[in-house]
Amino acid sequence: MRPVFSTFLFASLLIGLVSGPLTASAEPDRTRPNIVLIMVDDMGYSDIGCYGGEVQTPNLDRLAKGGLRFTQFYNTAKCHTTRAELLTGNYAYSIGDNNMEHGATFGEVLRPIGYRTLIAGKWHQKPLPTTRGFDRYFGLADGCSNFFNPGLKARPGEGPPGRKGKTRVRRWAIEDKVIMGYTSPDKDFYHTDAFTSYAIDRLDEYKDEDKPFILYLPYTAPHYPLHAWPEDIAKYRGKYKIGWDEIRKQRFARMNEMGIIGPNHKLSPRASRAWNDLTDQQKDEEDLKMAVYAAMIDRVDQNLGRLFAKLRELGKWNNTLIMFLTDNGACPEQPNTTPDIPPGPVESYRTVSVAWANASNTPYRKFKSTDYEGGIRTPFIAHWPGVIKPGMTGQVGHIIDVSATFRDITGAKYPKKILGNRTKPPIGKSLLPVFKGKQREPHAEIYWHFSRANAVRQGDLKVVRAGKGWELYDLKADPTEMNNLARERPEKTAELAQMWEDWRENYKNKPK
Repeated sequence: MRPVFSTFLFASLLIGLVSGPLTASAEPDRTRPNIVLIMVDDMGYSDIGCYGGEVQTPNLDRLAKGGLRFTQFYNTAKCHTTRAELLTGNYAYSIGDNNMEHGATFGEVLRPIGYRTLIAGKWHQKPLPTTRGFDRYFGLADGCSNFFNPGLKARPGEGPPGRKGKTRVRRWAIEDKVIMGYTSPDKDFYHTDAFTSYAIDRLDEYKDEDKPFILYLPYTAPHYPLHAWPEDIAKYRGKYKIGWDEIRKQRFARMNEMGIIGPNHKLSPRASRAWNDLTDQQKDEEDLKMAVYAAMIDRVDQNLGRLFAKLRELGKWNNTLIMFLTDNGACPEQPNTTPDIPPGPVESYRTVSVAWANASNTPYRKFKSTDYEGGIRTPFIAHWPGVIKPGMTGQVGHIIDVSATFRDITGAKYPKKILGNRTKPPIGKSLLPVFKGKQREPHAEIYWHFSRANAVRQGDLKVVRAGKGWELYDLKADPTEMNNLARERPEKTAELAQMWEDWRENYKNKPK
């Protein structure tokens, strides 16, 4: 097997930061746990093994077995809004979205009480992490890029890196140094490996500090372009020739067996033509797409195995809270700029098809960038030995709750000002009661907004629209949103729709 990227010597030389050893506490302090927050990009609800998928994710599966799985946890359906809300504990547009000028990141919340704050991976906000509460950073400060070579120039022995467009130069950063069009000299560079190696190197660097750490690890996989190592692709090549119709049926059955879904769930309609309508050549091409996509998730899990082993080696495992989620549902977008180069190698720039994205979101409707359940419902795993009891919960949670959970555990305060700007009070609710097996007071309402995608959930009722009229669904009776109740219950539909309009007007009001 190809060795994973192991060091960032050039980065160490660039920043030249050194940390002195301090004595570590022998007994876990449950009010100051280490925290690892892992987020993947554009992955569907049912892709990983512990949520019904056939992709091999043994490390995540073990984490889920020893932790808590949520079946009703939400993101925002889009990369940058999810990140703004996850980081600040408030709705993205109310705090400035990409600028976050009226919100405090959990780095800015936890660093003042003594946490070492680390991030490796995708940032996708305008200010760099090192200006917003994080001590150390390596990663993509942009939306997406070539996994093998995010830069513009080909390395010796390679073709030109596939890109989304000729004019698109992606922003990278090493600590506080911005690099436009980053090309690593290491021929074995690959996003997922590199981010994990940087994280592990930082854990080693600070292992003797007498302070806890928070490691935010937002991977870019499995967001397009479809890039993976050949040996990982080979594990899945041919396994998807049974087609998306059969994959969806198999996942649906496994999810029922696991209890991830229940008797009221129905398998939503296929979002594409039938698999059997394809030619043999088309089936082979589609099999390759999904094999590469699966390989990207597989590689994330392999790297999480490395990270978890390091936590155990350093004696940190028993007092580390680990959370895992995805930033939105699977992606139907089709920016295929290299149609003559198959997915996989550095020279390609390809995506999965709408049909496979539909399979990834089994059993839900729609995709990324919509506020239907297929766009906003995420797998969410929480693991903390001695605190979280293994199991599954149907309590509703949202990414704005993550920052609130950190504050509840540690006693940290949300600052009233950041960089001279007033902050909006955070609205998330701590997940700690759920972690301890208790019922918590739910959100009265949860709101979503991205472009023309709008929604609000109140109890089990949810109104949603995609730029057109409002639809109403009862998520208890109809969790896959098959039966629009707007005509049957026009008053409730209008009430919730007006609540959303009022909320939109309110978030425009900046703190004074």
